[in-house]
Amino acid sequence: MPIITTSDTTLENAIADMIESIALEQAGLSHILNAEGEKIQAVIAKDATTTSELLKVNESVKATIDAITKLEIILQGKLELVSCQICK
Repeated sequence: MPIITTSDTTLENAIADMIESIALEQAGLSHILNAEGEKIQAVIAKDATTTSELLKVNESVKATIDAITKLEIILQGKLELVSCQICK
């Protein structure tokens, strides 16, 4: 079993760490979305892109965006949790 030890972290430090964590996750998701856009541009730029290829890329991008949307909901919950602590 893991051993959980007490920490000297203050509430203010924990809130700051959570906000920083949310910001870093947002930056990471931004990079992923940018890469998906570049993927689409690369396929469109090809000379002989087929409809099948476009549909495959579209499905791949859609799956990535769906996953990111779920992560955004989690991040929103984290931010609301932090906001409630700040108001207290």
